[in-house]
Amino acid sequence: MSGSLEVLCHTVGPFVENCYLMVGPSGKKAAIVDPGVETEFLADELDRRGLELEWIINTHAHLDHVACNHFFKERTNAPIILHRDDLPLLKELPRQGEMFGIQVKPSPAPDAWFEEGQPFVFDGLNFDVLHTPGHSPGGVCLRHGEVMWVGDTLFQGSIGRTDLFGGSLEELTQSIRGKLFSLPGATRCFPGHGPATTLDAEQRTNPFVGDAAIAAGGQDIS
Repeated sequence: MSGSLEVLCHTVGPFVENCYLMVGPSGKKAAIVDPGVETEFLADELDRRGLELEWIINTHAHLDHVACNHFFKERTNAPIILHRDDLPLLKELPRQGEMFGIQVKPSPAPDAWFEEGQPFVFDGLNFDVLHTPGHSPGGVCLRHGEVMWVGDTLFQGSIGRTDLFGGSLEELTQSIRGKLFSLPGATRCFPGHGPATTLDAEQRTNPFVGDAAIAAGGQDIS
């Protein structure tokens, strides 16, 4: 794995969400990416391996990606990091839960903010931050070397839904074609749902934003 990162993907909960546990090159520090519904069991993994949780990472603030913020903050006191534009969504977390019949504790306030152009550092490794609105106003992708966490921005053969609060198909298309597809095609993408993919595969074949979709009459806004 790039930069001696160990990455474990756990697909969890009623939303079949991918929660990632990253273990840094020191072998002593970890980060949780998108602790959604039913991810509490990862605390046992941290304890079993003697890992210090350095970050609670939210690629965006929808229920299925932040439901366990409170649990991990209370358990470890690790800082929560989010893009500022998704703070209104985070504040509405219990209400999001009510919409799906799920009781969720309010999330603690973020301790830090993702900002495009300012690297995010985990266990001495730098991650590029890309602000990719469209699925949500503050969605971000985090890239380190040849791997990237894309949240619900891009999926294998699909894209994030845009019919939720703050969603915009035009913005999401711009985020993917204007930002993600400008990166090396071999970049491996870890999405919030479904299997991993590569930027090259999605640019060639994705029916929503790929080259085939543009050739079929879509607008190229890259």
